[in-house]
Amino acid sequence: MSNQDLHNKLNRRHADLLITGGSVITPSGEKQIDIACQNGRIVALGDLQAGWTAEQQIIATGLHVLPGVMDTQVHFREPGMTHKETLEAGTRGAVLGGITGVFEMPNTQPLTISEADLQQKLDLAHNNAWCDYAFYIGGSAVNATQLAALEKLPGVCGIKVFMGSSFGDLLADDDEVLRQILSHGSRRVAIHAEDESRLSQRREIVERSHDVRQHHLWRDVESAFLATRRIVQLSEETGRCLHVLHVSTADEMEFLAQHKHHVSIEVTPHHLTMTAPECYEQLGSLAQMNPPVREKHHQDALWQAIENGLVDVIGSDHAPHTLEEKARQYPDCPSGMTGVQTLLPIMLNHVHEGRLTLQRLVDLTSAGPARLFGLINKGRIAIGYDADLSIVDLSAKRTISSDWIASISDWTPYDGKQITGWPIHTIIRGHVVVRDQALQDKPPQGMPIKFEHSWKTDEINHAH
Repeated sequence: MSNQDLHNKLNRRHADLLITGGSVITPSGEKQIDIACQNGRIVALGDLQAGWTAEQQIIATGLHVLPGVMDTQVHFREPGMTHKETLEAGTRGAVLGGITGVFEMPNTQPLTISEADLQQKLDLAHNNAWCDYAFYIGGSAVNATQLAALEKLPGVCGIKVFMGSSFGDLLADDDEVLRQILSHGSRRVAIHAEDESRLSQRREIVERSHDVRQHHLWRDVESAFLATRRIVQLSEETGRCLHVLHVSTADEMEFLAQHKHHVSIEVTPHHLTMTAPECYEQLGSLAQMNPPVREKHHQDALWQAIENGLVDVIGSDHAPHTLEEKARQYPDCPSGMTGVQTLLPIMLNHVHEGRLTLQRLVDLTSAGPARLFGLINKGRIAIGYDADLSIVDLSAKRTISSDWIASISDWTPYDGKQITGWPIHTIIRGHVVVRDQALQDKPPQGMPIKFEHSWKTDEINHAH
């Protein structure tokens, strides 16, 4: 061994994990670089093969390495409805689908509207969640004055308000209640915008027909647009920023474009992929969501909003029900479908078909969530950031099957759909959770996501 070889050997650095040979999507664009991960963080980027050793290595030749993909809208049904979904199964599906972090919604049983409700969910997720996680607190009449304190608790991603399509204390359809909610706190408030009064008045349309093909006619454009206009007006009165979830209409997009200084926008894969009436004719109630899948000209407007930068994030709105529940006579069958496991494959297929670039997808699923919600050390591949990586094969051809779905509900509306683009490895804080499309034989290691507003409290909690 030469002196130079000996010098090189003695000066090699050691990592927990080394990813080599991949095309890495960085904030500066796509680069052929290696990634070294140590103690859960990215510690080096570049040509690292000669200067590093590692406990584990992933050779990513032919693959693209994305910053960890986030799903910022999921309903995992636990506690209270574990016959539909659980935190364990939901997050298992997430990581198999290339998702490294999720924001979970408050419409469980009990509702997540107090610190005790939140703690119950944090306790349930501990040692059971495969990916990192945070929980929404539901905004309602019963806790409006407490929301400023509740939104700052560790593990809270924000406040969620249901203007329609909810029940009990979570339904906030009165302007004075909404004004109270928006007046307490400072973080961006997530909104389900459907006008409950209009929905109630129009329900007789489908009660007479029992025809799921009329779902988007019952829950019409005006039911969404009316609620969106109301909440934006209230946000301007109170000075509170909004995050409007699952925007589904061209009318809303045109309106929201005039209010981007205080409103962010989410769209979903099903609204980008399915159209009415075809989806109802093919899938029946399996395509039934709130707000509904609509006609193609609305979908075209959503894609245009992605193209022109209006849309901030993509969330799946994973909201499973059992097939038995879905088989009830419409409209008594519940709205909702699985989606967390198929978010990335479906969107990669849209990349393959030229509807968006891979860089734009990364902005919608990694950088966008980090920017909107103030995530600490997540959302980009950069030194010092969490080693959250979604490694995908853009050329892999697959057929989505319900047999692949981890959800307790055990089905997907995309069953039989042939796509191009697939998640291969999922890495969370340097832990290889899924390797070569297979869940690794290790216990779940998901942790609460940290946010800028509460990082000191988080550090204190973790120290204990």
